[in-house]
Amino acid sequence: MNKVLYIAGWFFKAKFLGWRRPLQSVIFISDQCNLKCKHCNIRNSSNPHVKTYRQIREELEYCYMLGSRFIDIKGGEPMIWRDGEETINDLCLLARRIGFYFVTVTTNAQKPFHDNEANLIWVELDGIGDCHDAIHGEGTFERLEENVAKSGHHKLYATMTINNLNYKNVHDTILYVRESPYFQSISLNFHTPYQGTEEFMLDTDKRKEVIDMILKMKKEGYPIANSRSGLKLMKRNKFKRQCWMTNYVTADGTWYPSCPGSRFGVCDNCGFSAAVEMSSSFSFKLDAIWAHIRLRL
Repeated sequence: MNKVLYIAGWFFKAKFLGWRRPLQSVIFISDQCNLKCKHCNIRNSSNPHVKTYRQIREELEYCYMLGSRFIDIKGGEPMIWRDGEETINDLCLLARRIGFYFVTVTTNAQKPFHDNEANLIWVELDGIGDCHDAIHGEGTFERLEENVAKSGHHKLYATMTINNLNYKNVHDTILYVRESPYFQSISLNFHTPYQGTEEFMLDTDKRKEVIDMILKMKKEGYPIANSRSGLKLMKRNKFKRQCWMTNYVTADGTWYPSCPGSRFGVCDNCGFSAAVEMSSSFSFKLDAIWAHIRLRL
């Protein structure tokens, strides 16, 4: 009940009193990874940043002080992060001790995560079989399946970034998630063209076709985490940004009061589903609000 009251109070102050404080934070704990995915803007990083436990604790405490109550831990690959004996699990437990309501971790599932303490785990699934391997590397889909099957985690969500390498595989990927005994749902995003990755962005017409297919499948009851309101905004890609609802701390320790994309000039080609979901929720779209509740509470 305290969570509901806090969120209701936050929303009232933000919507009617002009309060601009984050409800969610995204912390990149490193840009060290065990893969070199084709579409990733840090794939060629030769000197990765790796934060210490103390640094991450200070960042978490500051995010909480700002008003954030939901935390998403990202990398690089969070499952390979270490600081002495501290692991990703220690960060999840730390976040909840500080007071965060809900902790999510995003992983490529190349390492076992059967004991992970996150409330929800996002598994990067960018196609089925060879399609996934073409982006992430040979053998990655097989390892993903093995580690997902062994995880035993109660809340696994797939997340797919749609680009010009895998857009023809979206339908089959959604089917795969529906048939999987391990995944609850899938979140669908589009490639955002950060510098050096522009070639992977899907053109506007193909993007609209894919979204129409996703909307049809969602109407048919497939387990798609995106709201219909959010998908429709994503199709038009013209909407009022409310990205201040989430603050970011990048792997080099830089703080951003909203999505870093605005600093890099990619907002006009934004493919992040979170952006349209925040906009839809702030506009009282009930399906978007319900999607958030189902995901986080």
